[in-house]
Amino acid sequence: SETWVPSCRGAGSLSSTLEKLKGFRLGPGDAKDRNNNRQSREVEKKEKLWRGPGPSSKKLVGDHQLFPLMYCDLNHFNEPGESRGGGRGPPGESGSTLETSAPCKIFKSAYTPLEQQYLQIKEQHKDVLLAVECGYKYRFFGDDAEKAAKELNIFCHLDHHFMTCSIPAHRLFVHVRRLVSLGHKVGLVKQTETSAIKASGASKNSLFTRQLSALYTKSTLIGEGILCVSLTDVVTDPPESYLLCLSETWDKNSRQLTIGLMAVQPSTGDVVFDCFVDNSSRSELEGRVLKVNPVEILVASDLSDSSHRLLQSIATASVQAGDVVRIEKRDNTLFDFASAMNTVNNFYSHTQEIGSRSFSSVASLESPVICCLGPLIHYLREFNLEKVLLHLFQHLSCETNAMVLSATTLRNLEIFTNNVKDVRIKYSFFSLQAKIPLYCSSNKNTPSPPSLYSQRSICERQQAVCEILDSDSITLPTLKALMSRLPDLERGICSIYHKKCSTQEFYLINSNLSRLGLELQALLPSIQSQLSSSLLRGLLLDTPDLLAPAHNFLKVLSEKAAKSGDKMELFYDLSVFPVLQERREEIQSVLAEIQDHLREVQITLRTPTVNYVTVSGQEFLVEVKNSMKSVVPSDWVQISSTKAVSRYQSPYLVEKCRRLSQLKEKMLIDSKKEWTNFLNQFGEYYYTMKKAVCNLATIDCLYSFAEVGKLTYSNTNGDRRRTMIITGPNMGGKSSYIRQVALLCIMAQVGSYVPATEASLGILDGIYTRMGASENIYKGRSTFMEELTETSEIVAQASERSLVILDELGRGTSTHDGTAIAYATLEYFIREVKSLTLFVTHYPPLCELEKVYPRHVGNFHMAFLLNEPEFVAKDGELKPDFITFLYQLTEGAAGRSYGLNVAGLADIPEDVLHIATCKAQELENTINSRSFFCSFKTYDYLLTMNIGTD
Repeated sequence: SETWVPSCRGAGSLSSTLEKLKGFRLGPGDAKDRNNNRQSREVEKKEKLWRGPGPSSKKLVGDHQLFPLMYCDLNHFNEPGESRGGGRGPPGESGSTLETSAPCKIFKSAYTPLEQQYLQIKEQHKDVLLAVECGYKYRFFGDDAEKAAKELNIFCHLDHHFMTCSIPAHRLFVHVRRLVSLGHKVGLVKQTETSAIKASGASKNSLFTRQLSALYTKSTLIGEGILCVSLTDVVTDPPESYLLCLSETWDKNSRQLTIGLMAVQPSTGDVVFDCFVDNSSRSELEGRVLKVNPVEILVASDLSDSSHRLLQSIATASVQAGDVVRIEKRDNTLFDFASAMNTVNNFYSHTQEIGSRSFSSVASLESPVICCLGPLIHYLREFNLEKVLLHLFQHLSCETNAMVLSATTLRNLEIFTNNVKDVRIKYSFFSLQAKIPLYCSSNKNTPSPPSLYSQRSICERQQAVCEILDSDSITLPTLKALMSRLPDLERGICSIYHKKCSTQEFYLINSNLSRLGLELQALLPSIQSQLSSSLLRGLLLDTPDLLAPAHNFLKVLSEKAAKSGDKMELFYDLSVFPVLQERREEIQSVLAEIQDHLREVQITLRTPTVNYVTVSGQEFLVEVKNSMKSVVPSDWVQISSTKAVSRYQSPYLVEKCRRLSQLKEKMLIDSKKEWTNFLNQFGEYYYTMKKAVCNLATIDCLYSFAEVGKLTYSNTNGDRRRTMIITGPNMGGKSSYIRQVALLCIMAQVGSYVPATEASLGILDGIYTRMGASENIYKGRSTFMEELTETSEIVAQASERSLVILDELGRGTSTHDGTAIAYATLEYFIREVKSLTLFVTHYPPLCELEKVYPRHVGNFHMAFLLNEPEFVAKDGELKPDFITFLYQLTEGAAGRSYGLNVAGLADIPEDVLHIATCKAQELENTINSRSFFCSFKTYDYLLTMNIGTD
């Protein structure tokens, strides 16, 4: 039998592999690394073996037979010195890739058993980077090896027919997380047989059986061995990991595109959905994708071009290097409503889990949402994470009790992430609010902040924060101490629910939950008698009962075994685990037989004091001095020796040790099965545990607000006008001021304190911002077009209960057009929308609106000191103004913007500043003279018409 192998980038591609070998070879005369030179010569030797003409070139390398290549073009090799995995191609061919002109044909018998096993698994998982367990390391083969070597910066070399590289098993979680963060789908192929059991079976001389045991992507990175959990770890800033699925439905009659959206975070159990009509620019979709901030996106293969371009632009616009958003395309038939509904029906109709959603409640969702849910179920089944879809869903954008914050507003106000392209700077509004770990871990991953729109809810939060700050009760400080240094409980219980946690993680999470439950139970009398906040009382009184199951789970576990990861000694009472008890009794019986045999050994060796020893993990060895070797029976097996002693096992010991190893391996397999069943029991209480963690997170949130409340320091007296036109010098603090106003409104509306002695604020239904200047190349929009599009969306959405912030609208075009657009837009907001509006501008004509609408409009500027008179002459040369910023909002309009001052601060050359100063004075004189001439002509005209000049 024979197989055809692809000529390039395929598994087992010999020509592709050989072409890349020279990328590892050192150039002539390079003697920096003798080891590399030796490896290079070995590679060149293997090349010659492969490139021999005809069947006669068949050679033996080691114990493996190498067969010649057939129909392969081996003329294109990398030049010496090229990087691994890449190639420039032959000289003169710029940008050429490493390809052969014909397929390469080899015989199956040429593959080693391990290579054949790899090819069989790879054929079923072509898009997966496979790491194959081989003893104490994991190996990559073929193209997978080249990709892994490049990403992990490790050595890759030719072994038989494949390029290969390896990583140590104890560092697996580090390397898998790195590959996944770079956008790869990684699969672990593990050995399903153990050495002792295999040695006693009929297949003892064959290869270990292996199968794909786990898959990981950015959104599904959950599981034992992948997350390094320490019993002292406290997770304070977990990464967002939403998996987003999209579906599109085109209505020919109404000519409307309806988009369905569902996003799930398997690590926390959060699920959100939405359904909306979008336009050709996909602005609605863009806002929702930015709000969810997914790390992985699942779409149909026939996704429209507009949506695909949008997703690609978002995926490539990463702030951090290596932070890749992965896009997975699936068969479009999975997204058909009939197919998706069938999948949903099969999934929910056969579920009896406590707290799970019924099929009828899921079937009531909009059709486009169902078209997302079906493919999500299919996809998550590959990772054994589909159970996360059994519980509550949250609507993404139709929350009637929350303030609307668009994606643009979240970005402009730096709510969740800052806009600085420096990954070392983490400060955002959220990170400054979240002072306590649990609140941060539980609420950072929600796609919208808890900004309420209900006066009652806001007041309840404020009363709770006030009581935390002002109460003399010792209950609240005690509670705060209990909640400090907590691990990420939300992700922890979700990992247990998926049955992917380690014993260490299980013990860490449950011990903390149990401790909190018991301590809260002891505090119940004081909570009932000392706390007046209805919100705090309700949360604290319910939580102990919800946490009660954690106590029972800890009772059956051995703390020592759980912390060490020993599943064979994990359970205290084996009477409830009959299989494990039987295995334990069998092991004890063999140990007793081995111990009884010791008397026979002593008699044989005529040494009453001889005992068993353990060397390098090998147990039950009989150590004999070399001078006494003559008394050792000839049928005893020598295991090891030194200059002084030799170590043996009798045939009886060999057999019993083999039997003991088999029983221990069976015990380990049975222990893993019982451990999985044990985790299943926890799953029955997942819903109540999650509710308890949410209660704790809300309390944590209130403590965070109280911590921030202690930092309040000042108050700025506001004006009751609803529109402020803000002018002033560049860098005077205008943009910072308007951002501050928006953030204060959010802080107040989430129930937090604000930095003021006293503040009176109304409830906003939304905050809308238009700030900054950036083009949108993938949509073909210029900077000016982008800011007008954003303004148009604000005009359509804002109401008289909204806060609107417009920063320098109209600056992307000529002065006249920009002034006209800015003036007309601002007047529309004043007259029609009637929203609370902050308008920053450098156009003086806009300040005239204060005279037109004196009751609703006020002119303000950021105060400054002019240190020198305008256009000061020094040595006959004009110098730009120098001003001092006071960063204080002051009534009245500023006459100029003093841009030349900023040019000086930016170290623009003196010659340029001098020319700019002269030109600025010339233009100003021209404008002033024209204004005077126009005024004189108007006065003269009025006189000729006998019109009074009053």
